[in-house]
Amino acid sequence: MAENRRRHVEVVVISDVHLGTYGCHAEELLRYLKSVRADHLILNGDIIDMWQFSKRYWPASHMQVVRHITGLLTRNTKVTYLTGNHDEMLRKFAGFKVGSFRIANKKVLNLDGKRAWIFHGDVFDVTMQYSKWLAKLGAIGYDTLILINAFVNYLLRIAGREKISFSKRIKDSVKGAVKFINDFEVTAADIAIRNGYQFVVCGHIHQPAFRDVTTARGTVTYLNSGDWVENLTALEYNEGQWTLYRYADDPVAQSLQLPSRILNSQKNDELYRQLVREMTGEKK
Repeated sequence: MAENRRRHVEVVVISDVHLGTYGCHAEELLRYLKSVRADHLILNGDIIDMWQFSKRYWPASHMQVVRHITGLLTRNTKVTYLTGNHDEMLRKFAGFKVGSFRIANKKVLNLDGKRAWIFHGDVFDVTMQYSKWLAKLGAIGYDTLILINAFVNYLLRIAGREKISFSKRIKDSVKGAVKFINDFEVTAADIAIRNGYQFVVCGHIHQPAFRDVTTARGTVTYLNSGDWVENLTALEYNEGQWTLYRYADDPVAQSLQLPSRILNSQKNDELYRQLVREMTGEKK
């Protein structure tokens, strides 16, 4: 797609991509990123899943997402990487700057006279704070569930049936999960209101959202960018308005043809080798 034909967006926020896991929809994300021309791309945590990173599973499409994002730095796009729990090792680099690339734990944007507070959101997760080993075990179980779900959906597609989401059904049916999501949103909104923000933007819970939350202290717009495992969503800010983007509703991005190299192995690529060394501590 020619540069001038890409849809212009002032700010794009994506989170919970989980590159390096079976559930990641890297090709779909790549199509989306190639369909827009963003002034500022905010990666709001859990982009590369460092908890589950393995040399045994790193498809070429995952590498292409990394390459595309790094390539944006040569096209006058600001890229801000906000750390999450699955890429928490980057937190020691908070404050790092090179060119138009930044690593931080949180970001405040001034948008047409209003302030947006952007952060991943794992700070509100009690499981993360007190039982990290349990959270990691849950992440492995979640990834396994996604893998099984993909196989079931493959069979359903062959049978001409509509695909299903195991994890979404579990979340919707378990009262505790629903309460956790609601508590997360209310907590984030309440702190944002107390600090005078007009928008609070999170990720982490894989639950895309765009709604106003009102408390005794005031009102704030709560937004969640969702994920690229189940929902395939992002947040976009343009001309004074936020929009919750859904890949399923974007025929333009879906129709983009990706270069054949996406399907070819890139494991001899120097960027890939450097990534492996950083994630695993492997020596040169």
